[in-house]
Amino acid sequence: MVLIILNFIFPLKIESDYSVIVLDRDGETVHAFLNTQDKWRMYSELSEITPSLKKAFIEKEDRYFYYHPGINPVSIIRAAFNNVISGKVTSGASTITMQVARLLEPKERSYINKFKELFRALQLEIRYSKDEILQLYLNLIPFGGNIEGIKAASLLYLGKEPSVLSLSESVAFSLIPNRPNELIPGRHNAEIIERRNEVLDRIGDRNPLISEEIKAAKDEPFKAYRRDAPKRVPHLAYRMTDSSSPIVRTTIDLKAQLDTEKIVSQYINGLYHKNIKNAACLVVDNETGEVLVYVGSADFRNTEDGGQVDGVQAIRSPGSTLKPLIYGLAFDQGILTPKSIVNDVRVNYSGYEPENYNDNFNGPVSVEFALANSLNIPAVKTLSAVKMKPFIEAVRKAGFHQMVSSSDKLGLSVALGGYGVTLEQMVGLYASFPNQGIYKDLVFQKNSGLRDSAVILSKGSAFMISEILTKLNRPDLPQEWVNAVNLPKIAWKTGTSYGRRDAWSIGYNTKYTVGVWIGNFSAQGVPYLSGAEIATPLLFRIFNALPNQKVKTWFQEPEELSSRFVCKYSGKVPSKNCTEQLMDHYIPDVSNYKVCQHIQEFQISADSSFSYCTTCQPREGYITRLYPVHEPSLIAYYEEFDVDYHKAPPHNPNCERLFYEGHIEILSPIAKSEYLIDRRDSTDLSLVASAAGDVKTLYWYVNEEYYGSSKPNESLFFNPSSGKNQITCIDDLGRKASTSIQVKYIRY
Repeated sequence: MVLIILNFIFPLKIESDYSVIVLDRDGETVHAFLNTQDKWRMYSELSEITPSLKKAFIEKEDRYFYYHPGINPVSIIRAAFNNVISGKVTSGASTITMQVARLLEPKERSYINKFKELFRALQLEIRYSKDEILQLYLNLIPFGGNIEGIKAASLLYLGKEPSVLSLSESVAFSLIPNRPNELIPGRHNAEIIERRNEVLDRIGDRNPLISEEIKAAKDEPFKAYRRDAPKRVPHLAYRMTDSSSPIVRTTIDLKAQLDTEKIVSQYINGLYHKNIKNAACLVVDNETGEVLVYVGSADFRNTEDGGQVDGVQAIRSPGSTLKPLIYGLAFDQGILTPKSIVNDVRVNYSGYEPENYNDNFNGPVSVEFALANSLNIPAVKTLSAVKMKPFIEAVRKAGFHQMVSSSDKLGLSVALGGYGVTLEQMVGLYASFPNQGIYKDLVFQKNSGLRDSAVILSKGSAFMISEILTKLNRPDLPQEWVNAVNLPKIAWKTGTSYGRRDAWSIGYNTKYTVGVWIGNFSAQGVPYLSGAEIATPLLFRIFNALPNQKVKTWFQEPEELSSRFVCKYSGKVPSKNCTEQLMDHYIPDVSNYKVCQHIQEFQISADSSFSYCTTCQPREGYITRLYPVHEPSLIAYYEEFDVDYHKAPPHNPNCERLFYEGHIEILSPIAKSEYLIDRRDSTDLSLVASAAGDVKTLYWYVNEEYYGSSKPNESLFFNPSSGKNQITCIDDLGRKASTSIQVKYIRY
């Protein structure tokens, strides 16, 4: 009853300042930090306290530990008798439990403090099991200098976990806590071995059946010396230091981590002469979302080139790596399918004119060609058709927080890397493709609970993207790997940021998703830097080094996806006039079902010199032929670059019908747009329009005043006035089109 009252008045408080240690997926310590008192005090779990450890420390400190209630009366009486006889303190009576009490509340040695220690020992016995008390003891005992606890001693003196200590090593360590400043491993190993063998003999005397084990233990060398604390996976370890637990259990696969670090380091060393100095890499298990490899830089110790910067979390321009998401959204909106045709021609969005990587145009291209060749203009056109709101919603689900927070500032340039992302975000996004379009948060710690998930793309859309990114006939396949027999089977996409500051390559198969970023943390551009030739070779090497690379199955076509024939020249459902057709994937009830109007019948003169409309078509003497109908912007491309294309003859020059609608398209400036012009910039705006094939001259009017003339698809430059500008174009047959723009002059 008295003990209960005292326990209530003087409650036991267990407050121990442990070092934070970071473990890999198998429980091995990969990184450790000093505690707030600059001590190495690492927490050992019950599972790490082996029978050998128990036997060694109990034999040395408290043989009756499991039999007494925290206080050993026999030891107390014997110690008191010896001290009285000798007239001084010659022996103590502290049990392991009493030593724990003293380690928790260090005090000067006195009889009063001894009674306090006895009381705390009883409290410990009431609250904890014997094994838990022994665990506390092994976590707190001193081992010299700033090393406390068996785990710290084991790692820093022998470089191994306490769970694998032998009986011989355990006994050796049991000797040190009583004389931590006199028996220092590395300096006094010979004396430690001598005393160790004495304890082993005592153990053997009481256990004759283990004499052979004792003999082997005595013959075992003790090669202890002071080692550096584990400092592996540094970027992830520092990221985890805010953990409330002294033990951080990561999902890192240490072998894969070390292999990848070596590959990355060697690869960047080979690029150093090109002024390319850093890289980052992330490897994720697709099934679990667990991060297996986390490489924040090529060399953490390299302070000159920012080795401590975490490239996994650094915000960088993604280049073209967001294009698969954009096309996937277009698939799900029914706008496009892989064989759909997009015109890669000059385009202007309110003054923004995207350009391809090589500054060339390709004319009509399929979506799969555009994505596999990473064409910029088709991607921007697709994002314009998809609209920004669905795109922002998709990246929000994928955790692109900084992009979402600035969504009001985003424009179509985001398709080409116009806003920063992190490697972690990009790998998380790409991991949704092999997971049938479902995004799930990446997992950095074991047993971290449920993962947030969201549908980014449909199963069908994710499959079609993977099929396109798996193709090898593409320019971003590095030359050195074209004929390589060990080319990994993966789907991948590259990206190069504006100014060649960032090179990306992100790939996946059914088992892994791997992301690679290469560049300089200083943001210095490098002429040689490109996703295809610099980042992808490293991606391939990392994939080939990962375990279990024999992928038995590839991505299976989902049931919600189907196939159909489409017109080769439009990618739409064929009409009776479409003679050349291809097989294409599509999503039933989602994909566009519009019938191709690319090929149409024209009535032309017998000599094929001109065509007729319904007004001027004669009753006889004409013939019917099929001709393609091109968009005005495509005609402008053909005419500008002298591309030979199949077209219908010009309209009958004797036809008197005037067409006021649809035969002239003003290509520039963009209708109803606002142009912001720097007053210091003398660049004029261009007037460009496409017209029917029978038009020779276009006449331009600005604000109802005649400005000048030009040929179809030819630029005529003008200096607009501030405010609204009304623009009218009339062809030489009287057909016209009008538009208006707003102009605001500013000074940046």
